Amino acid sequence: MSTNVRLAHFIRSEIEPILKNWEAFAKTISQADDMDRAGLRDHARDMLLEIADDLDCYQSEDEQTAKSKGCGPEGEEESWAEVHGGERHDSGFSVMDTVSEFRALRASVVSLWTSEYPTVTGQQLEDLTRFHEAIDQAVAESLEYYTTEKEMETRLFGAILLASPDPIFVMNLDGGIIYTNRATAELFALSPPDIIGKSTIDLGFSFASDFQSNLKRVITDQSTYRGKFHHRFASGQGERFEYLLAPVLDERKNTEATVCILRDETERALAEEKVWHNAHHDLLTGLPNRRLFQDRLEQEVKHAKRSNQPISVLFMDLDGFKYVNDTLGHDAGDLLLTEVAGRLTECVREEDTVARLGGDEFTVILTGADRREDVELVAHTIIEALAQPFQVAQSSVRISVSVGIAFYPQDASSPEALVEDADQAMYKAKKSGSNRMYFYDPNDKKSQHSAQTFHRA
Repeated sequence: MSTNVRLAHFIRSEIEPILKNWEAFAKTISQADDMDRAGLRDHARDMLLEIADDLDCYQSEDEQTAKSKGCGPEGEEESWAEVHGGERHDSGFSVMDTVSEFRALRASVVSLWTSEYPTVTGQQLEDLTRFHEAIDQAVAESLEYYTTEKEMETRLFGAILLASPDPIFVMNLDGGIIYTNRATAELFALSPPDIIGKSTIDLGFSFASDFQSNLKRVITDQSTYRGKFHHRFASGQGERFEYLLAPVLDERKNTEATVCILRDETERALAEEKVWHNAHHDLLTGLPNRRLFQDRLEQEVKHAKRSNQPISVLFMDLDGFKYVNDTLGHDAGDLLLTEVAGRLTECVREEDTVARLGGDEFTVILTGADRREDVELVAHTIIEALAQPFQVAQSSVRISVSVGIAFYPQDASSPEALVEDADQAMYKAKKSGSNRMYFYDPNDKKSQHSAQTFHRA
């Protein structure tokens, strides 16, 4: 065996064993799991042959100095190393993955070469030095693509963040803000230097405690989190916000930072609340309508079953309203209904529900009234309040009210039956005359359940 074989000749003759070692290493990189053999070997053959050709060429002193620094001759065409770096970047390989491939290529060649020629001297030693320099140059050329792409990504990312109308900021693992875009600074009414390094707690935000807890969860679980908060910033912008927290992972899949995107949802939230309010409230009086009344009654019945607390429903119909509406007009009738709603609300507690079912029908849900006398007192207060004159359309008008009362669970065990019983009791009161209340009586006895009359003051 000749001891004067040049490294270039060795690379060409042993290229298959060298590539086999390269392929074995490439399989260990996670991003290469789905690559076929051609994909794994990629441009390795062409790079090795290019290096072998370079070893055969004369190298001037200046070229030698440049190579020792990882620099090759500048040309218009991309080298195989640059092409390789670009495709590895596009395949999702990290910088470390790509550098490791070149290390494996170097190790494969050197290992096989030194195994074949344990002692190298003269030209062979120079070839080995030039080979190392060629690999270093290939690494530099390959990573140049990464650097160019990274710089472009950084510029594009910065432009996107700057132009984004949504406040965006990045936090370190302690919650300190390390980046903020212009929209964030404007929202906080602070300059970037006054924000950088501070957490939401340091900035004194009311939502900071919950925000920091959710931030820790995102860092630990490496999951995104969507949340909401109410806060009026110093800028005066917004009041209701949604936010997204997302982890930023390094090349080893460890959380290194967290990005937060805020969105002002005040206008949308208020619009949705208005739509909901209009769908669940009487547009004339502002009281809960039939839909909301039924929903609240269902909830109160469920709560009463759990807590063993009584519920009373008062069903009311105005006496004399039609006359006012017909003689003074609908505008006067609407005003009268609005005044009635106000007086009814003043007769009960804040936790009770006053609703308008439609026309001149109103209901009240009384919760926690243990004694019949207490409910009777409320009904008496309502009757006397509505018996007082109303000033409508520059006229003083009087009306009265008929009140039917039903109790849960004595009279009915379901919301529907409770309302039906109270409605039947109201008709009994109306048939008995004006200004009356009637307790529901399944047997229609004329004892304590009979209609009671209250005269106007």
